[in-house]
Amino acid sequence: MKEKVLEVIADQFGLDIDELNEDLSFKEDLEADSIQLMELVMTLEDEFDTEIDEEDIESIETVGDVIEYIENL
Repeated sequence: MKEKVLEVIADQFGLDIDELNEDLSFKEDLEADSIQLMELVMTLEDEFDTEIDEEDIESIETVGDVIEYIENL
């Protein structure tokens, strides 16, 4: 599951999986804006057939947060 999450993130931000680590911040390290983050959330929802609550979206700041969230679905 972790590998699939990393694939989605890497694809969304035009990176190689090797460039990602769990400590990377979306806003600070990847310089993601709100539109990119919403696109990521929508892609993750489609990929994992789930719905991510808005409150949960606000608490997701790093690559590791996304992995942990998806693994705990």
